Amino acid sequence: MLSQVYRSGFQPFGQRLLPWVQSPGLSRSHRVQPSAIRHVRSWSNIPFITVPLSRTHGKSFAHRSELKHAKRIVVKLGSAVVTRGDECGLALGRLASIVEQVSVLQNQGREMMLVTSGAVAFGKQRLRHEILLSQSVRQALHSGQNQLKEMAIPVLEARACAAAGQSGLMALYEAMFTQYSICAAQILVTNLDFHDEQKRRNLNGTLHELLRMNIVPIVNTNDAVVPPAEPNSDLQGVNVISVKDNDSLAARLAVEMKTDLLIVLSDVEGLFDSPPGSDDAKLIDIFYPGDQQSVTFGTKSRVGMGGMEAKVKAALWALQGGTSVVIANGTHPKVSGHVITDIVEGKKVGTFFSEVKPAGPTVEQQGEMARSGGRMLATLEPEQRAEIIHHLADLLTDQRDEILLANKKDLEEAEGRLAAPLLKRLSLSTSKLNSLAIGLRQIAASSQDSVGRVLRRTRIAKNLELEQVTVPIGVLLVIFESRPDCLPQVAALAIASGNGLLLKGGKEATHSNRILHLLTQEALSIHGVKEAVQLVNTREEVEDLCRLDKMIDLIIPRGSSQLVRDIQKAAKGIPVMGHSEGICHMYVDSEASVDKVTRLVRDSKCEYPAACNALETLLIHRDLLRTPLFDQIIDMLRVEQVKIHAGPKFASYLTFSPSEVKSLRTEYGDLELCIEVVDNVQEAIDHIHKYGSSHTDVIVTENEKTAEFFLQHVDSACVFWNASTRFSDGYRFGLGAEVGISTSRIHARGPVGLEGLLTTKWLLRGQDHVVSDFSEHGSLKYLHETLPVPQRNTN
Repeated sequence: MLSQVYRSGFQPFGQRLLPWVQSPGLSRSHRVQPSAIRHVRSWSNIPFITVPLSRTHGKSFAHRSELKHAKRIVVKLGSAVVTRGDECGLALGRLASIVEQVSVLQNQGREMMLVTSGAVAFGKQRLRHEILLSQSVRQALHSGQNQLKEMAIPVLEARACAAAGQSGLMALYEAMFTQYSICAAQILVTNLDFHDEQKRRNLNGTLHELLRMNIVPIVNTNDAVVPPAEPNSDLQGVNVISVKDNDSLAARLAVEMKTDLLIVLSDVEGLFDSPPGSDDAKLIDIFYPGDQQSVTFGTKSRVGMGGMEAKVKAALWALQGGTSVVIANGTHPKVSGHVITDIVEGKKVGTFFSEVKPAGPTVEQQGEMARSGGRMLATLEPEQRAEIIHHLADLLTDQRDEILLANKKDLEEAEGRLAAPLLKRLSLSTSKLNSLAIGLRQIAASSQDSVGRVLRRTRIAKNLELEQVTVPIGVLLVIFESRPDCLPQVAALAIASGNGLLLKGGKEATHSNRILHLLTQEALSIHGVKEAVQLVNTREEVEDLCRLDKMIDLIIPRGSSQLVRDIQKAAKGIPVMGHSEGICHMYVDSEASVDKVTRLVRDSKCEYPAACNALETLLIHRDLLRTPLFDQIIDMLRVEQVKIHAGPKFASYLTFSPSEVKSLRTEYGDLELCIEVVDNVQEAIDHIHKYGSSHTDVIVTENEKTAEFFLQHVDSACVFWNASTRFSDGYRFGLGAEVGISTSRIHARGPVGLEGLLTTKWLLRGQDHVVSDFSEHGSLKYLHETLPVPQRNTN
């Protein structure tokens, strides 16, 4: 068997200097090519993602996003993960979840190996039970039952516990893996096994044979015979590491088996720059060799032999040997059920060890820069913020040629990959840039007294005055797709409101976004606040950005309804401002003007069908069917090549109807329109409330009473009378620009401009006032007098 292993290209463990470590470019034979996709059935509540698993060399992965290509994976389960909080017995729920995740990955075609603790804890539980049982029998015979509560459990020797628990632990793993039709095999090792050349070769052959047969090896130190831990003096080089705990065992196994990924699960979220729980402790997202000096290690975990320092040294040893490493939390109830699969999918979980440092700052560093830059921005005089925005508006026109050249590159790269409506959104033009500049100057004009404006003044008591003033929200994260013109708009609003800003644009607009961001930072530089607006260029997924709840105060998505829904689902603890759908309605009343209807329908549907404020459902009063007005509407839609979908009621009136609508709650985003019939204005309102998205809804009528009834009763962010749905826009409302349209009922609703990016704080000015002075027997009384508020500058 060993000769077969060598012939197949596997390196023996016994070489003192491992060739595949010295030559990182050497191909690893166990990694398959992209075409080698294994098709599997779905049997778990964790979704299957069948992906090509390939690596062409022996270097570790440079980025998290590459982890999905890992073929061979070692999962190390720390003692704190496997055992219960009382350290006596196993955490069965966590183990079952881990086994499920490992099974999912195994059945995707990956080669999974487990390095597990738990034998001592399991054995301790069994031995305690046996001791209690024997003691209770003896004491029951001699002293009676009243003495049982006072029985003392002797200190149990760890090696005896391991001997008693190892078989039970393996039996438990076998039973769990059997539920997923996977076979597991047990391998017990000690440090001496790695020093013996023949034993290392035997271990090599055994592991490769098990993996070849699609069996999950479960490896553990043989704690029944293991000697006491040695000093931590041999973790110095890549070629020498002693197996003194399961961290070092997992690292050695991962490197010598040429593993792509080592996942170390512990009872902390990952590696912190100082002991977890300390005031300033921050989770390190990516750890690079040489960063050890910036980390202060705390004590080891409540169980097990290794602490975080041992884990880091073992991880760096594995990383130097060509294996990527992630240290993460395997005990947290909210994440333990998917932590392993999340890591393999490249999600931002735990600490990722990488040898490749990014060229620019991390997104966490960008968040901190946006926070500090935003605070500096808020302290500027209103005229200074306005000057920055005016300068940005000038740059948009002065640098027009450079902007359009960058945009042309984006359009050329997107040709054939993006649908026509998205290409239109991506495109910039001279007229668009001119309109942007005009909008920015409007924002500058309206920003003169936005931050620090006094909204309310109250005299609480003599010489005790209270003010409520406007302040920035903090740091905004704006995520946008295919809309490079969104970047200067949102940046100007953030500048005017004194907010720090993180921008995440779509990769289809990379060149356009880059130059627009550079121009924005050039404008900010005139007053030394360049860092207030940051463009995220790293490989961070949107879902990962939504988890930065300590850095981001508000998320504003600008894009498809699917993007908004995904962000609303992913955001944990961060408010999201926006709307997931733009299902806009227009109700044509029986008293509608013939001259107005076709103009309004054409503009609402055909002017820009991809916009969120485009018409999607046309409600027609029943009395208008088979009238010249109805015929004019249909003829105009045909000329404009609008595909019509008939609502159920409309279809019932027609002998030969258009295709019946699949859903009355559809945002088409294209030249498609649903037509439905209603009996009166109340039925139109009921339909809008049932199938609409509370975005923008319109009535067309000459009856003022009917119109006012519609305006007052439709519960949407924007409700119009005899006006196109396309007016639902910050620029057209005179807000200068908008960060988006919100259908939320809290804080801001409709097109959100400058005012929607502000919140308030309270300022209380007193002279040695204390609450006890206002008690029943105190010397002061509350006045609560309303004081005049300074007039707002509207020039």
